[in-house]
Amino acid sequence: MDRRSLNIALAGSLAAALAGTAIPAQAADSKTVKCYGVALAGQNDCAAGPGTTCAGTSSVDYQGNSWKAVPAGTCETMELPDGRMGSLAPLERDLPS
Repeated sequence: MDRRSLNIALAGSLAAALAGTAIPAQAADSKTVKCYGVALAGQNDCAAGPGTTCAGTSSVDYQGNSWKAVPAGTCETMELPDGRMGSLAPLERDLPS
């Protein structure tokens, strides 16, 4: 295979991979909910309450006012350390000092 054919094949593979990931992501958006108190520090999706701005800005594991997008129906049944539970509304627990 010459260099030009290889480049075309690689470009086609990359385009196919990107196109294949875009469709499931859009479909998943309508089947997810904001689940508060389940994100590890720095892994929240957005709006982690006072003192933070957006994605990746929570500073405490399971910070009650930060959220992570999770599949609908799983938030309040997630098993977390020390008996913590996820919530569909912001929580007052595990807030940064």
